Amino acid sequence: MPARPLALAGLTVLALTAPFLVPDLTFLVNMVLAAIIVTGLSLLMGYAGQASLGQGAFMAVGALTVAVLTTRVEAPPLLALVVAPVLAALFALVVGVPLLRLRGHYLAFGTLALLLIVTATMSAVDLFGGPYGIGGIPPFGVGDWVITSQRQYAYLALGCLALVLLVTRNVIHSRFGRGIRALAGSESAAESAGVAVWWSKLAVFALSAAYAGLAGAISVFFTPFVNPDSFPPLASFSYVVMAVIGGLGTLWGGVLGAVLVSTLLQVLNSISTLSSMPPTAAPVLQYAAYAIVLVATLLYLPRGLVPALEALPGKVRAKVSQVRGQVQA
Repeated sequence: MPARPLALAGLTVLALTAPFLVPDLTFLVNMVLAAIIVTGLSLLMGYAGQASLGQGAFMAVGALTVAVLTTRVEAPPLLALVVAPVLAALFALVVGVPLLRLRGHYLAFGTLALLLIVTATMSAVDLFGGPYGIGGIPPFGVGDWVITSQRQYAYLALGCLALVLLVTRNVIHSRFGRGIRALAGSESAAESAGVAVWWSKLAVFALSAAYAGLAGAISVFFTPFVNPDSFPPLASFSYVVMAVIGGLGTLWGGVLGAVLVSTLLQVLNSISTLSSMPPTAAPVLQYAAYAIVLVATLLYLPRGLVPALEALPGKVRAKVSQVRGQVQA
């Protein structure tokens, strides 16, 4: 059996059994939602070459869409879940027109400012719950069927992650995907080859926002509560770290980065709760972990883990051939 289908089958089995193997289902759901967001961010940064520190803003749009539609309008949860990523993408299209005129770290700071504007708006507008937020959000369900356990939410998140990966794969291998791949190398060269650079960047920006909006929608069903503090800037920073560690511009980089960084932070949080640790240990350990892991990745795995793992078999074969040649000589 070829390696790729075998690996995909193994990942499918692991995903289906994970809700029964992982004792902390809240951690599992949050990790899967992070993987959804980082998959879009990896697409945005790796292919379109656009940095974003404000994915939490689009996650907030998705969460607010569900909260407002289900509590204010009393819309069906399924409709709210479908509308959330659409509104997040539309919001990204609107704000992307001025934002994507910025480049590099200016764009990154611009998206961070967008996140701060969104959270400030949430605090000031009563429709969005004001500073106290919106509670009493009904559980997700379709018709008479309603989710009643964390394990079911874990499967809902895993199903949405599978959908996101399928959409991303199709986008990457489409004509549009081949066009945006050229953007990472040189926008001028891509434009000379006939790629609509501006619209391509805007489309990828909207797609990554839709992924974040979907994750926000699921999170608010799972919680079920949302307020301005639900989307701290540190969380958006962590998504960038996950994307860089996993490998920008790869299909599985976002998933691997989210799993590794989320697991590391969970371990550090467990250590910080020990009786011998000071109260400030948790944030200190978290920032230290981000710094160490990110610097180590940039120094020794500049393309991320997934490209390094993909290149490993070729390096092993080359080393084996070199040793065999030396033995024969």
